[in-house]
Order: sequence, then C-alpha cells, then structure tokens
Amino acid sequence: MGTSRIPLLGNERVRKFADRLAQLSAYGTEAYPLNVRRRLKIMNVTAYVIAIFTLVYAIQQMFLDFQTWKPVIIINLVMAAVALTVPFLHRYGELVGASVILVSELAGIFLLTSYLGRNSGLHIQYFAAPAAFFVILGLERLKLIVLAVAISFALYLGAWLLFLESADGFKISDADEAAHHAMAVATTFCVISIVLFYAFRQVEQAEAQTDALLHNILPGTVVNQLKEEPDATIANEFEEASVLFADIKGFVSLAKDLGPARTVALLNTIVRAFDELADRWGVEKIKTIGDAYMAAAGLPVPATNHADRIAGMALDMIDAAARISKEHDIDIALRVGIASGPVLAGVIGAKRLIYDVWGDTVNLASRLENLSRPHAILVSELTQMRLGDSYRLEPNGSIDVKGYGVVHTWFLQGRRTTDSRTAIPANDERETPRSAAAGDAAARSSA
Repeated sequence: MGTSRIPLLGNERVRKFADRLAQLSAYGTEAYPLNVRRRLKIMNVTAYVIAIFTLVYAIQQMFLDFQTWKPVIIINLVMAAVALTVPFLHRYGELVGASVILVSELAGIFLLTSYLGRNSGLHIQYFAAPAAFFVILGLERLKLIVLAVAISFALYLGAWLLFLESADGFKISDADEAAHHAMAVATTFCVISIVLFYAFRQVEQAEAQTDALLHNILPGTVVNQLKEEPDATIANEFEEASVLFADIKGFVSLAKDLGPARTVALLNTIVRAFDELADRWGVEKIKTIGDAYMAAAGLPVPATNHADRIAGMALDMIDAAARISKEHDIDIALRVGIASGPVLAGVIGAKRLIYDVWGDTVNLASRLENLSRPHAILVSELTQMRLGDSYRLEPNGSIDVKGYGVVHTWFLQGRRTTDSRTAIPANDERETPRSAAAGDAAARSSA
C-alpha cells in the first residue's frame, strides 16, 4: 500500500504545480474577452521567462565581482522587476503591459551592450523580439508590429556599430566575455522556444475547444468537411434511414405548473439523458424544439442497421423518461414515433448552423409521434419490416395519417432477445461503440 501511494502523491504534486502555473499565467486577464485573454496569458509567460533569465544574469554577475558588475547588476534587476509588474498592468489596458515590457527590454539590452560591448552577444537577444511582438500584440496590430520590429532591428545595428568594445573603466576577462556571449545565445533560443511553445499550445487548446463545440452542434463527418471546405454546400440523399420524433404529452400545462426554472431544469435533464442514449446507440441527434426531440439513424454515414439503432434508443428513452418521472415525482408521458425510408440531409444557415433532415420519412415520423400513445412507440410499416423478428411489435392496424392516407402501424414493445449486446450487428461502414450497460438496458420483457 505504501509504495502504491508514491506515484499518486507525485501526480498530485505535478497537478497542483500545473494549476499554480496556470493561475500565474492568467493573472490579471480575467476581465478581458477570451481572445484577448489568451494573448495576455502569453504576455505573462513571456514576462516571467524574461524575469527569470534576467535574474540569472544578475546572480551570475554578483558572484563574479559585485563592485565591477554593479551597474550591470542594477540594470538587470530593474529589468526583471519591470517584467514582473506586467501582470499587474493589465488592469490599465491590454497594451499597457506589452508597451512597458517592450520598451524596458529594448532599452535595457541596448544599455547593457553599451557596458559590455558587442562581443558579449547581448544584442543578439533583439532577434527574439519579433517573435514576442507577434504573439503579444496580435496580428490585428500589424502596423505596430512592423514598427516595433524596425525599432528592434535599428537598435541591433546601433549596438553592433557603436559598442565595439566594453565601456571605459569596465574591463572583463575574455573568459567572462565568452561566457556572456554563450549565455546570450542560449537565452535567445530559450525565450523564443518557450514563448512560441506556449503560444502554439494556446492555439491548440483553442482549436480543441472549437472542435468540441462544433462536434456538439454538427456530425463529425460534416465538421471535417466544413473545415476543409468552409463554403461548401453540404447536402446528401440517403436511400434509407430511420427517423425518430419524441415529445411529452401535455407538456404546456405541465410547464405552467412547474414554472420557468423547474421546467428548464427538467428539460435539461431529459435532453441530456436522450443525448447520452444517442451517443450510445450510434444515432445522430438532429435538434430539439421545446419538449420535442428529433434524431435519426443511418446518417450522415449510411448504416444497414439503422432501424435497430433507432429502436434500441427509443426503448431506452421510454425507460429514461420513467426513471426521471420517478426521481422528480412528475408524470412524463413520452410519446415516440419512428419511420424508415429515404431522406435528404444537409447543413443550412449562415449563422447557428444546423444539420437538418427532410422528406416524407421525416414527416411520417412526426405524424406517428402525434398519433402515438403516452409511454409508447409507434412505428411505420417499413420500420417494422427492418426490425424483423428481433423485436416484439403489436399491430395497431391501419390508421388514416394526414397527407399519407391509410398507413399500417405497429407499437414497439421490446426486444425478443435476452442479451441485446449481440442483437445489433456491427455495421460495415461504421463501428458503433456501445457499452455493455447500453446493451443490458435495451433488453426488455415488455414496453
């Protein structure tokens, strides 16, 4: 037991250290929009890195000869102190910290080179400046970046031409000069590497967050297609798919009794439960409109077992609604309608994009949901045929459906198999991850 705790304690320390670093990088950025906040975080990290390396210079020089190096040590300490004030300056404006540290560093390096001479290599650090300009100021301030880069280059040339040797009265050994040159080169590489690494890390995290949001709104294949061709028209025709509609009978009166807060909380609980089932069964959620929930199987990637998937989800939805009813002591009379057949699907809109489905199959599923009974699932004839003998279905006879005439319908009651984990075959086009718990939940003896 004692040895097994060591890695856990180590991981805990690492996590706490990482959390502390995250807090330091975010200090003073809370009041800004997300895109500005990311840039200010990069600025904070840049300031900390500069402060650390500058302090290392100062400490090294203290041990060499404090009296000789005193003016250089003071300059380094001032530069480090200025860098550490950057997170506190964000409250005065997003460019205040950037302006202060850029002026401090550009002037400080020039002043230090005037003492140590160009052989010290300190002016090489001007090459790190452009990288910092771009990630700190942002591309929207391109003119300011160009000006800053020009000033940095001019200071580099000035340091190279004006400070051939160290200042009068400030003599250092060749070994110390070589050590400073090597350290200046190493510092330049380290600052550029650390700042760019953190900047790209921020970009990757932002992209991951955006991708996660897009995948919550649109199917994965559609997201990938839009990323490759943002202006592309996404439209597909599917020879056969299954569409599900579900709503709560008497929801309007129920909402009046519950009030706004409890109504939204209840709907959120129900929709979250249905969303989890959609993921579990490999079904695509299309949209919700009030208490109505729409989903489809067999798109955007065709699947031969679309009816099995949508039926399994529908049965689990009835169970989920019953469970939530019991937990909240509210009668949630869920009605479900399912139809199978050809559909059209695509992305519509310029803002708040939506992946939607159209066609007679969609309209029929909606009509069947309206004609279904509370706590029951009404399915079309084609859906019944695709489900075959794996499910127990009760004939509902022929009913007159508006816009369709006489339609043969069935009520889906449950599975015939005792273990649904083997009931749905793996699809050739796409393997649907399903947990054992999902399979167990789909096995029933009655609707």
